[in-house]
Amino acid sequence: MMVDVEELYKCYGVLADAKENASEHKEAYASILSASQGGPKEKRLAAQFIPKFFKYFLSEAEQVIDAQLDLCEDDDGLLRRQAIKELPNLCRDAPDHLPRIADVLTQLLQSEDQAEFNCVQNAFIAVFKLDAKGAIGGLFAQISAGEDIVRDRAIKFLSTKVKSLGPDIITKDVEEHLIEKSKEILHDVTGDEFVAFMKLLSSLATMQTLLGRQQLVDIAIEQADLKAEFVPSDADCVDKLTQCIKQALPFFSKNVHSTKFLEHISNKVIPFLGEIVGPEGTDVKLEVLKLFAEISTYCGDYEDRGCLEKVYNGLLEYMPLPPPEVEEGENGKMTEEPKLQFSIVECLMYTFHQMGKKCPDFFTAEENVDRLKDFRLRLQYFARGNQVYMKQLRTDLRDKTGEDLKTDENKIKVVALKITTNINTLIKDLFRNPPSYGSIITLSWKPLQKSVSEQTQQQGVKRGNITPITFSDSGSAKKAAESGSNKQRGARQVYHPPSGRYSTKAGNAPVGGDANYGNNFTQGGQRRGGFRARGWGRGRGRGKRF
Repeated sequence: MMVDVEELYKCYGVLADAKENASEHKEAYASILSASQGGPKEKRLAAQFIPKFFKYFLSEAEQVIDAQLDLCEDDDGLLRRQAIKELPNLCRDAPDHLPRIADVLTQLLQSEDQAEFNCVQNAFIAVFKLDAKGAIGGLFAQISAGEDIVRDRAIKFLSTKVKSLGPDIITKDVEEHLIEKSKEILHDVTGDEFVAFMKLLSSLATMQTLLGRQQLVDIAIEQADLKAEFVPSDADCVDKLTQCIKQALPFFSKNVHSTKFLEHISNKVIPFLGEIVGPEGTDVKLEVLKLFAEISTYCGDYEDRGCLEKVYNGLLEYMPLPPPEVEEGENGKMTEEPKLQFSIVECLMYTFHQMGKKCPDFFTAEENVDRLKDFRLRLQYFARGNQVYMKQLRTDLRDKTGEDLKTDENKIKVVALKITTNINTLIKDLFRNPPSYGSIITLSWKPLQKSVSEQTQQQGVKRGNITPITFSDSGSAKKAAESGSNKQRGARQVYHPPSGRYSTKAGNAPVGGDANYGNNFTQGGQRRGGFRARGWGRGRGRGKRF
């Protein structure tokens, strides 16, 4: 038999007057519980009265919580918000049931009503303040088995609200619990979810230590599944690797090394560089090489020396030998000149330069004499085209004002100048005998510390001369990279920027010399969005609500 509003107030009076003896009046409380199935007015009163006297009837916890949850699903939005607002009070009186209520609150996060959604978030935060570990358990129960929208909202709540609760609530013990639960779920996530979890974990105080940063890198390595076969034609496989490297990159340092990623790319990716594709067959080769170059800065001692060999071979693919000359009748000698891909060479040469520090005998062994000779011929040829291109860029940018440098065309030229300047510096190092690995450069796509105009001036936009790279026929080139005048010294042969037909072709490298100029000389190159399906390509089942 349903109770009306008048009877509800009578029951309330009985329980209120009984005070600490309210538990003796089970019939009055049972009447209040039954009102959860009554009319609109009765339900509104029940939503308030049920939590108020719950602490006296803990033996009826299951029935009480079910009644309150029924009210949380009512068609009346005002009633739902009132019932949701009271859920933390049930947790306070029955902490054993907190994970279940947290589970329900997680499901309620799918509400499209903004007022109700805010109410759910506030209630959830109140539950966290009571028992953060229990609340995390309820959240992850739905992340693991809930529907897609519930899972997505739960992860977003974790990444936006939970990490801002402060150390009083998210203690070290709670952080460790959150890390443990996150690792469990990371075995089955999309790309976007993986990024969200990495951002969440990296915000925790526990992860700010050296051990914590190493742990984050280990998580990214495990997620990348480096033991699996790399399939360059599989866009998901390529995307997964690049995303994992991007997430690990901020945590590399002189004490947290990138060696495992470096060896993986050297051995499994570089040999198939030309086959790498992104979504819809896009060329993401340069994006992969940029990441490769960035992580090479933090390379530790690698056991597999063969990986340096593969990087070297990959570099040679873009460092051509001087082309043969062919006779063409009255026109005299013509040269078949390959296109020089400066952006790719910057990445590969920088990576080789960084890795070479760990293996300084790569060129010095007796059996490598021919290798070094071949490499120097390639360096010579590339240096000539590189210097011609640098000279034209400096001419184009000379006397440009700050406003002039803000145009898209000039921004591209500034980046192109940075690329060629970097290559020039690296070539000088590698020209030495034996090759040196001491120069330090900033990769062209990294943020500039100075203004564009200052940076451009520093790179020599207003200088008329370019220091040539020299090469000694006798094999002695210890001073080859040193700055100086352009006149020849002793028996050394000085290679000046060529003129005429070669100069025109190489000088226009950003238009014709670099096959992918539009992609290679613009900053960014990163794609948005996650992976195609749950678990980097796997489907998953979904549980039912409540």
